[in-house]
Amino acid sequence: MAKKTHVKIRLVPESKPDSSFFYYVKKPASGEKAKVKLSARKYNPSTRKHEVFVEKKLPPHSK
Repeated sequence: MAKKTHVKIRLVPESKPDSSFFYYVKKPASGEKAKVKLSARKYNPSTRKHEVFVEKKLPPHSK
């Protein structure tokens, strides 16, 4: 099997990380950009404002 080129990460609001709203984005799996923590300015519908969203680990899933 081939190695994955992208990894799925979760962006959560910087001001309130336990918020119920978040974004999923793809990030490179290797290279220089893979080591940089991602942050983006996105719209948060719960506060109805644009906020800074930062990268967090995906929650563990259960079977």
